[in-house]
Amino acid sequence: MFVDSHCHLDRLDLSAHGGSLDAALDAARARGVHRFLAIAVTLEDVAGLAEIARQHDDVVISVGVHPLHRIESEPDVETIKACAERFEAVAIGETGLDYHYDGVAHDVQHERFKRHLIAATELELPVIVHTREAKEDTLALIREYTDPAVGGVLHCFTEDLDMAREAVRHGFMISLSGIVTFRNAEAIRELARAIPLDRLLIETDSPYLAPVPHRGKPNEPQWVVEVAEGIARERGISVDEVAMQTTANFYRLFNAAAPQASDDMRQVLVDANLI
Repeated sequence: MFVDSHCHLDRLDLSAHGGSLDAALDAARARGVHRFLAIAVTLEDVAGLAEIARQHDDVVISVGVHPLHRIESEPDVETIKACAERFEAVAIGETGLDYHYDGVAHDVQHERFKRHLIAATELELPVIVHTREAKEDTLALIREYTDPAVGGVLHCFTEDLDMAREAVRHGFMISLSGIVTFRNAEAIRELARAIPLDRLLIETDSPYLAPVPHRGKPNEPQWVVEVAEGIARERGISVDEVAMQTTANFYRLFNAAAPQASDDMRQVLVDANLI
């Protein structure tokens, strides 16, 4: 069984599925994907994501504002917390720092990220972190404002091994996407080999970053299997081992997702002493 730990279900290109999100999710389920964490990039997204989760027992959601999203009024900590509680989010994010693109000033991103980290710590929910070309600032804020006992994940990770190691020391997991299959992504494949398997998650970040052999198409949750296959190749282990360990990692981190799991999945979690 696989988990897509980061997908934007409200932003998928559904043209390959007749415009049906149900069909896209069914295609993933048919390949063994049993859980989907639908990620918010604005607080305005959250109600729609919550409705998707209400209609699909295997979908859970996050609450957050992406670092590059432009808004007129920044949500304070209490607003973020209230939104998460109202819509039963299992995580805060995605949030973080992105210095690659212009558009949102670094000081604004910094304050926004800090508020999300504080909200996550106070709610005891893991935080989903987007980080790009902001290594030192990201790690500094994580050290100051997160609880290692709660932790979080650096999603779609493309930074260096030193950053990954420091994040892991602070209770974080590292999530790899379809980039691991790209021909020119040897640095990411090195990460796939080096990061301890019990600290790895897999994701699609769909509709972005479709893996080989689907590169160039809109990404979708079913292709998280190709991400697992890419990691398995690099580590010289079976896809089943990647699937089982990353699933266990997901429920260890996002423990609020576990009570809604299927009976079969609950038994897996009980057997692994995760719930």
